[in-house]
Amino acid sequence: MRWLKRLGVIVLALIVLLIVAIPAVIGIRPIIGPRARPLSDRTFERTPERIERGRYLANAVSPCIGCHSEVDWTGGFLLKAGLEGSGRSWAEEGIPWLSAPNLTPDPETGAGTWTDDMIARAVREGIAHDGRALFPLMPYHQFRYMADEDLAAIIVYLRSIPAVRKPLPPSEIPFPVNRFINAVPEPLTEPVPLPDKTDRVAYGDYLVRIGVCRDCHTPMDEQGQAIPGMEFAGGFPMISPNGQVASGNITQDASGIPYYTEDLFLEMMRTGMVRSRKLNNYMPWQMYGKQTDEDLKAMFAYLKTIPGVAHRVDNTQPPTACPRCGLTHGGGNTNKPVED
Repeated sequence: MRWLKRLGVIVLALIVLLIVAIPAVIGIRPIIGPRARPLSDRTFERTPERIERGRYLANAVSPCIGCHSEVDWTGGFLLKAGLEGSGRSWAEEGIPWLSAPNLTPDPETGAGTWTDDMIARAVREGIAHDGRALFPLMPYHQFRYMADEDLAAIIVYLRSIPAVRKPLPPSEIPFPVNRFINAVPEPLTEPVPLPDKTDRVAYGDYLVRIGVCRDCHTPMDEQGQAIPGMEFAGGFPMISPNGQVASGNITQDASGIPYYTEDLFLEMMRTGMVRSRKLNNYMPWQMYGKQTDEDLKAMFAYLKTIPGVAHRVDNTQPPTACPRCGLTHGGGNTNKPVED
């Protein structure tokens, strides 16, 4: 029986080693859960001004309603009437285990029983109403820059939209991703002011952040991390019922958009056309084109400051391996690897 005792000691030693080693390698968050501040009882005053500001932000500036609505892909990125904000499964976009929840005030299938601070914490800090870490396709890492007043306006607006009863399949994030994402959320305890609108570049940076432009136009590796040196350089593959498309390079390199003028940028956002070239339907210009001229001009002013990155993305060509970003996209083989 001595060998059983030795085996027991070895097994115990391995268990202790795992208990010590796993947190050292991947951190303790995947084991104990995400960082989360306690919920408060704060509520945001419902005013007409906040409703209108929130309507504008949620439908034209940020992708809140676009991501949480059923999409009619036949005519571009068009939302199905009567279902705005009622959530959707992301199966059509290659993520069958993810659902964007119903944000309407329905008490059974939507956000009707969620407190204002539950929504606020989810939007900017990545913690669901039930304490889970949200999958970071929900861009809380960008929304944490959202000003306090704009956050309040969006929440007040969401309370005002018609309730839609619409059951959705729950998100079932696969293991071990459902554990690793516990390390992503960060509590936000300091006030976030609105940038000075007279500083067009700073305010444009703010609009680009809460519009999540950076996420779509920056390629990511297999771990979902932005590839260094490729910010806004495009090539990120996205799936829709109309097939796969890669985001465009919107830096100031010759392979990007250095030829854009302010007028051309506004025309593109309003019409979905770049002169005679039609944008792919995955680009939700129908949504972003609802912004004011002032805000679109601020976004363009910021985009003009982005350093150029040589990276050709051409969706008219077949997808090929790209030595520059390491992904596969149209025109990928026309790029050169990064020089040491």
